[in-house]
Amino acid sequence: MLYYLFDLLKDTDFPGARLFNYVSFRALLAIVISLIVSAWFGSTLIKYFKKKQITETLRDFDKNNLKAGVPTMGGIIIIIAILVPCLLLGKLDNIYMILLLVTTVWLGILGFADDYIKTFKKNKDGIPGKVKIAAQVGLGLFIGLTLCFSPQAVMRENVVVQNGDTTEIQLSPKATKENKTTIPFVKDHNINYSEIMSFCGDYKEEAGWALFVLVTIFVVTAVSNGANLNDGMDGMLAGNAAIIGITLAVLAYVSSHVGWAEYFDIMFLPGGEEVVIFTFAFIGALIGFLWYNSFPAQVFMGDTGSLTIGGIIGVIAILIHKEILLVLLCGIFVAENMSVIMQVAYFKKGKKKGIKQRIFRRTPLHHHYNMEEEKLDKECKYILKGPERPLHEAKVTLRFWIVTIIMAAITLMTLKIR
Repeated sequence: MLYYLFDLLKDTDFPGARLFNYVSFRALLAIVISLIVSAWFGSTLIKYFKKKQITETLRDFDKNNLKAGVPTMGGIIIIIAILVPCLLLGKLDNIYMILLLVTTVWLGILGFADDYIKTFKKNKDGIPGKVKIAAQVGLGLFIGLTLCFSPQAVMRENVVVQNGDTTEIQLSPKATKENKTTIPFVKDHNINYSEIMSFCGDYKEEAGWALFVLVTIFVVTAVSNGANLNDGMDGMLAGNAAIIGITLAVLAYVSSHVGWAEYFDIMFLPGGEEVVIFTFAFIGALIGFLWYNSFPAQVFMGDTGSLTIGGIIGVIAILIHKEILLVLLCGIFVAENMSVIMQVAYFKKGKKKGIKQRIFRRTPLHHHYNMEEEKLDKECKYILKGPERPLHEAKVTLRFWIVTIIMAAITLMTLKIR
């Protein structure tokens, strides 16, 4: 809203009106506003939830007691802190901004409904898993089809230009609609989904877009659920997601800037600067939430926050055509997902043989490191013994942050290493 107001004033002598033309100014203002909103609104919401006893009880494995009386559904703080600066500073007719706002609201409602059932209806299972997956698949389908048909979702690729005896790489002057993505660590690092489906002959273009939609559905669902699993310790998900968000903000900025896109030989996305604005608001909301969620937590985000955070990360990567990089950037989420899958599969395999067996002490993976020896099932065979002494959850959280920082650094290195 403020963007459109100052856009009307830019040709006048109103001081500062032209500042809103700069992506860097709007992005930094977005992070400031989101931090202020999360700090003020967070304090107010926590007091209200405590008064209404909207709390969650979780087992604290470090102290052998229950964390009682800690408010849940704190993801509302994150969502509000994202929406306010985006509505004030973003171009609301931009397709990328629209899709990110829809993602935030859609998954926010899904997570809120799940938390509501758990908290108020006292049903610990929440929304049935099939319903939750269907909602995530529906969002992925909507995102994929919108990008497929929207005239705004275009790109300009770098092309080789022969200038006499010299060869130059320049951005194509014409924006085209392509279903391409970036593959890290290879020289010709863009691949077209249509090329993958070349076996479809004359229908390879249509098949390529169909594959793109399927990939979008998978990414949104997998990352959303991976983030949900990662949310199990104070500050864990908020910190990891903030680091991932900073990395995506850098990738979005260079993709939306003509000069940097040409320099790094990556695709340029007209209108992609709105992804930058949103991502900065996302980062500010997460850092602001950490003010209350760091150990010992004053509020838990619940599924309202975790499902939304994961979905946002997946959609941002799709919008800037860096979805394959998520395997590296979101390595922690991948590990959390795989630990659960492996644990369940291995346990079921042993059950058929009448043997109690597990790979990890407890899943998701982060709980493996702070599970106390005396709490283990003595009749069960564990492949990975875990640390000799259980680690405090604050130490586990910090170490997971460090791993995510390493993954983020390697992800940014892919801009030059190919």
